[in-house]
Amino acid sequence: VQLVESGGGLVQPGGSLRLSCAASRLTVNAYHMSWYRQAQGKERELVASITPSGVTRTVLDSVKGRFTIARDNAKNTVYLQMSSLKPEDTAVYFCSVPLLNSWGQGTQVTVSS
Repeated sequence: VQLVESGGGLVQPGGSLRLSCAASRLTVNAYHMSWYRQAQGKERELVASITPSGVTRTVLDSVKGRFTIARDNAKNTVYLQMSSLKPEDTAVYFCSVPLLNSWGQGTQVTVSS
């Protein structure tokens, strides 16, 4: 299984980014997929997840209403749409298949003016 995240970068507060997680040797709609993040010096935390049937859940209270997880089965890719970004959203964001304990390499998101 290979998960490759992309789409991170430097963005100003209030801006938006869309992170992508492209999967290989795995069909994204066959597994529960999740986005996690880890800020420097802090523990990794679950942000959002999507089930095989397409039910989405934003877990982290601080991002509810701002972040949305989505999936494109044709592209075998999972997304994290992030809007109204805040400096406290700065972190490395990881895509994961929890059942397989598979993780991508992460993509850095920095929110700063």
